[in-house]
Amino acid sequence: MRTIAGKTVLITGGAGFIGSHLAEGVLNAGAKKVVIVDNLFVGKMENLSSVQEHIIFYKEDASDLHVMEAIIRKERVQVIYNMATMALIYSFFNPHTAYMINVKLADTLAHLLRNNEYETLIHMSSSEAYGTALYSPMDENHPLNPTTPYAAGKAAADLLIKSFCNIYDDFDAVIIRPFNNYGPRQNIDGPLAGIIPLTVRQIQNGEQPFIEGDGLQTRDYIYVSDTIRGLLAAYEQDSIRGEIINLGSGIEHTVIDIVKCICTYLDYKGEIEYRAERVADVKRLCASFEKANKLLCLDCTVPFEEGIIKTLDWYLCK
Repeated sequence: MRTIAGKTVLITGGAGFIGSHLAEGVLNAGAKKVVIVDNLFVGKMENLSSVQEHIIFYKEDASDLHVMEAIIRKERVQVIYNMATMALIYSFFNPHTAYMINVKLADTLAHLLRNNEYETLIHMSSSEAYGTALYSPMDENHPLNPTTPYAAGKAAADLLIKSFCNIYDDFDAVIIRPFNNYGPRQNIDGPLAGIIPLTVRQIQNGEQPFIEGDGLQTRDYIYVSDTIRGLLAAYEQDSIRGEIINLGSGIEHTVIDIVKCICTYLDYKGEIEYRAERVADVKRLCASFEKANKLLCLDCTVPFEEGIIKTLDWYLCK
């Protein structure tokens, strides 16, 4: 079994929600050096406040081949976690960029790995690549049916990396496909906020929370600390090169139940507005966790009832 201890690790998108938690995770695991590359489109330096003295930060575009080559060589990077992306909702503002950024990131990092500029790639995908569940729980053999440009870009990036794994025996990469992450630091600002922080912000601002569609669409929520455990294990288990592995809880929650849970905890007694269904919205997501359990020896340790309270308390204290 390999260990992250003593390694020089680069995290693209490391100032974001999950990326900043990962930075803490790899440092706690004993990484020799942690390098963050983030253009701060959504990421924030305040997310890295707890580790700022222990990281090297570059405000750069991680999809730029020459930029990444220079950083990797200068810092002598060994392991890359590709967490950078554009938010799903960005698909509706700029569909072409939402698609292309995911593909360009994968292409750049695959090219540099193939050229032996670094040793190992842990690539972050998305359950959105599956689209609406054709069966549940959704295992890694579920067909890819992306419904948005963001999701199509994620699916294309996965296929690119998987194809390199297929044709090059020494291409050291694994694809992690998480379902719906939640927890402290998820973006609460602007139009790209997710449903949990968005609802919190609306109630705090005295606004009426809203649901797009009937609210019966389901999501599989995984607390961010469980995702970080999975990402660390994905490096440590060197027998899983070339694999695609889901990270989720295996439990479905409807959007309406999530919103009502937040309303109850924040003591909001007003009405919930129902708006038109979002275009291309996924109807059902629920992960099979069997492969992660088998290959990563991983279980979800934070139940939703506990994780949502931790999350809401963090926003209330922010």
